[in-house]
Amino acid sequence: MARNTGKLQINSENLFPIIKKWLYSDKDIFVRELVSNGCDAVTKLKKLSLLGDAELSSEESFRIDVICDPEEKTLTFTDNGIGMDREEVVKYIAQIAFSGAADFLEKYQDTSAEEEIIGHFGLGFYSAFMVADKVVIESLSYKEGAQAVYWECDGSSDYNLKQSRKRTRGTKITLYLNEESYEFSNEYKVRETLEKYCSFMPVPIYLSSKEQKNEQQEKKEKREPVQINETVPLWAKHPNECTEEDYKDFYRKVFKDYKEPLFWIHLNMDYPFNLKGILYFPRIGNEYDTVEGTIKLYCNQVFIADNIKEVIPEYLMLLKGAIDCPDIPLNVSRSSLQNDGFVKKISDYITKKVADRLTGMYKTEREEYEKYWDDINPFIKYGYIRDEKFAERMNDYIIYKDLKGSYITLPEYLEEAKETHENKVYYVTDMARQASFVELFNKEGTDAIILNKAIDPMFIQGLEFKNKDVRFMRIDSDEIDIFNEKTNEDEEKDLKEKEEKLEKMFKEALSRPELKIKLKKLKDEGSAAMVMENEETRRMGDMMRMYGMADPNAMEDEGRTLVLNAGNPLVKILLEKEDFKHRDMYCRQLYDLAMLSHRSFTGEELKEFVARSHKIMELLGQEESA
Repeated sequence: MARNTGKLQINSENLFPIIKKWLYSDKDIFVRELVSNGCDAVTKLKKLSLLGDAELSSEESFRIDVICDPEEKTLTFTDNGIGMDREEVVKYIAQIAFSGAADFLEKYQDTSAEEEIIGHFGLGFYSAFMVADKVVIESLSYKEGAQAVYWECDGSSDYNLKQSRKRTRGTKITLYLNEESYEFSNEYKVRETLEKYCSFMPVPIYLSSKEQKNEQQEKKEKREPVQINETVPLWAKHPNECTEEDYKDFYRKVFKDYKEPLFWIHLNMDYPFNLKGILYFPRIGNEYDTVEGTIKLYCNQVFIADNIKEVIPEYLMLLKGAIDCPDIPLNVSRSSLQNDGFVKKISDYITKKVADRLTGMYKTEREEYEKYWDDINPFIKYGYIRDEKFAERMNDYIIYKDLKGSYITLPEYLEEAKETHENKVYYVTDMARQASFVELFNKEGTDAIILNKAIDPMFIQGLEFKNKDVRFMRIDSDEIDIFNEKTNEDEEKDLKEKEEKLEKMFKEALSRPELKIKLKKLKDEGSAAMVMENEETRRMGDMMRMYGMADPNAMEDEGRTLVLNAGNPLVKILLEKEDFKHRDMYCRQLYDLAMLSHRSFTGEELKEFVARSHKIMELLGQEESA
């Protein structure tokens, strides 16, 4: 073969800077592209063999070898696939406008294929120039009588083309690394990159490194190659072929998470699009761990990216898993999606499968479902808020822990509440702070549900929006009247007169003219005072606090009502002792004790409360000594 020189058939002399800056987001992605091209070459040859267009031995084994040479600062990729002749090198390498894979598929589009071609050979190959000053290709085609070809380019638009001495079928690509990329001649760096992008590619990938010379060695020696990948990932198998331990091993290996997952969903769809995958519900230490979820997207077992929002519904990014969709419309660099309505169908399918798994578990494995609830409820609540279809499917299967420690659905709670508080749902956000109200509810035999996660304020709004007739009220809401004894007209008149007297006392003692005071005859005489809140005002304060807005306490104070218990001895003292000299201190202490169940005191408030408590103990001690 005569030696030739030529110019790359491109539209711009600035192609390489464009590739380096814009086409690929990560420098190490060239490893994925070159290994993928090797997989393409093997897949093409297998397909030609099935069609009778290529002869292969029954003992033929295919592989890709990646060899690091830290002394020469090179990285080599070798496959034993279809190979190229001179014309094909010119067409697929020198003429960038053509894509080897696309041209190949077009030629054989009317024949059935058992395996798919990964992607674009043309521009994918040129990612090598992100890290190399010079790239050399040596290739021998499978065609009978073909001559091996050598192609060399230094990153400019010029190349050299001549005959090669290569004697084995396939392609060898050698990268002479630039100074900024010497790290890719290191075996450990290349192993890390291969494991990131190529762990599940369909052709065996072997990594080795040439040892550097030393005094005992006259020449470099190559280490024993180690296979990097699994050619048949777990998601590609039928669920019936996979054991529980298989799923757990895959989870540990891929996500480096040694807490066992709660459960998983194996996706396996062939129509109307091809999609396989496994989604795991991880075991979390607290609700904030969920942000660490990772769903890896693959295309024909080639890693594309983590958490691509167009494919993975936003709320499912809290999960961990792997999804492989050969039909997904990628751009030429495979790093992002082209806009396509097809992608929405994939997202909808994944949403449906997750909802089906959860509702199925509720119906047939209720005990397990309840056992997992504390871990999985942030996922479900977030999905309920963010995804209308998911919310519709899950509405009747979301469960809530009640005051008895049992789990109940919203329909079940509403059915029980028909006789006492129809279409009203009472809830608790903090069992410790709201303990006095919880005790009153238990004595009354009225149930409430526990909603104590950070996401619950938004979740409650979503529930009310989707269940129009239902109203949620926290158990300290001023609209709840189940604690009050029934009173007649005369009793109401008497309570009103005493209420006015107490209102004046507390406003003066606390220097808070805006304070709202109510005197009620409560069923439980043990509680002296309770602070009850307006539901809407409190929610607004919660929202202000969530978004870091100024002084939400000031707004909440306006919505608070101090409810005094007419039957409690401590309240009776205020009403009956006209000459009570410690009345102001007494009022402040009653108010603070009631407020303890609502919010933490500021430093100054706490200091004052402790000092006052000491003073009251001192007075009691003096009284005992007298």
